[in-house]
Amino acid sequence: MGDKDVTRGFFGREVSERDRAIFEAGIKLGAIYHQFVGVPVSKESIPLIERAIEKAVSCQPYVKSVEVKIKEGIGDVNVYGYSEVSGRNLSVRLVVEYGAVKVTARLDYIPELNYPLMFIEKVEG
Repeated sequence: MGDKDVTRGFFGREVSERDRAIFEAGIKLGAIYHQFVGVPVSKESIPLIERAIEKAVSCQPYVKSVEVKIKEGIGDVNVYGYSEVSGRNLSVRLVVEYGAVKVTARLDYIPELNYPLMFIEKVEG
C-alpha cells in the first residue's frame, strides 16, 4: 500500500495519528473476534487456525505484527469430535503502526470479569 494514506481525507482534521492508530487497532480486534468466534476447531487444527487468523489480519493496513493463540480447553467436544473457538479461549496481541505512532492492542479473556476484553496495552510515539 505504501506510505501514502489514501483514506486520510475521510477522517476529520482533528483526528491525530494517535487517534487513528488506536482506531485501527480496535477495528482489527473487533474483526478478529466477530469473524472467528464460532469457527469449528479440533485440537489438531488449532495451529492451522491460529496461523490463518494471523495471515488474514496481517493483510490489513497498518498491521505490523499479530500473534493469535487459541488456549487449551476449547470447550466441550461434540459427537463429531470438534468444538468452536470462543471468546474464552481466543488470545490476540497485535501491533498497529500509523504514522509515528505504534499501538499494541490485546484481546484476552479476563476471568475476574468473565469477559473477553479488547484493550490497548501500549501506545508509543
